[in-house]
Amino acid sequence: MAKKVRVSELVQHFSMEIVSGEDGLKRSILVDDLYRPGLEMAGYFDYHPHERVQLLGKTELTFLDTLTSSERRSRFEQLCHENTPCIILTRGLEAPTELIEYSNITQIAVLRSNVATTILQSRITDFLEKKLAPTATIHGVLVDVYGVGMLITGGSGIGKSETALELVKRGHRLVADDAVEIRQTSDGQLFGSAPELIRHLLEIRGLGIINVMTLFGAGAVRTSKRITLVIKLENWQQDKQYDRLGLDEEKTRIIDTDVPLVTVPVRPGRNLAVIIEVAAMNFRLKRMGYNAALQFTNKLTETINEDTDDFD
Repeated sequence: MAKKVRVSELVQHFSMEIVSGEDGLKRSILVDDLYRPGLEMAGYFDYHPHERVQLLGKTELTFLDTLTSSERRSRFEQLCHENTPCIILTRGLEAPTELIEYSNITQIAVLRSNVATTILQSRITDFLEKKLAPTATIHGVLVDVYGVGMLITGGSGIGKSETALELVKRGHRLVADDAVEIRQTSDGQLFGSAPELIRHLLEIRGLGIINVMTLFGAGAVRTSKRITLVIKLENWQQDKQYDRLGLDEEKTRIIDTDVPLVTVPVRPGRNLAVIIEVAAMNFRLKRMGYNAALQFTNKLTETINEDTDDFD
């Protein structure tokens, strides 16, 4: 089901004035893009995106003043389309009487804000992107390790929360435990956060629920973090072949985005916090262009070729 934002939510969040078309406050906004009708004010509506929130600033309204009343009626009749969620006037500008007339007829809300056009456009776009972004909730732990957002997943009781606690003690930051709410931006980036009810909390079996911010300070937590790496913890399987070089680059899909995946087998004696720290540092090195596994393989190949040449 597609996500939507009511026009009334926009009015409430940005404290806008309702000029006319109050019945249109129930309309839904389905896209996060806004539109400033420029050519449309000159009469060209062939490719007009009716489904976007329409923004009228000083430029558009000043141009409309140069038109006759009948021309303005024609423009607003086309602008007030049945699919248009709302029309917003910026800088506290007055609404033309023709716009008020057609907005009441078509039940499209005309709103007014005192904020400058470009600033308001940026704020509303950011608000709608967050509200309309695809979301998912995943069972796991999200931590910020050396600036890398690491989503730790695995079966119940595998040690995710205990590993997160050790990472926090080592100076890293907790974002979410148990349930991670993930939001995907329009450019495919994933951002994770904790539900309000369990924010800053960790559940440690045997101890119960602890408040990380209270115990370790505000520097040990953060409210949101971009997810760039997934660590999957699984019980060690004797007959399973694990990657020993690090050449295999697995990925896992979250919503519509592929994220690098590292599988870490768990067994007694393994320090998972240290392994995850190293995974974070190694991930950063790879993004900087250095791949230790690839360099080792290349050197090994060169050595084998040299030995073969000597044998020949």
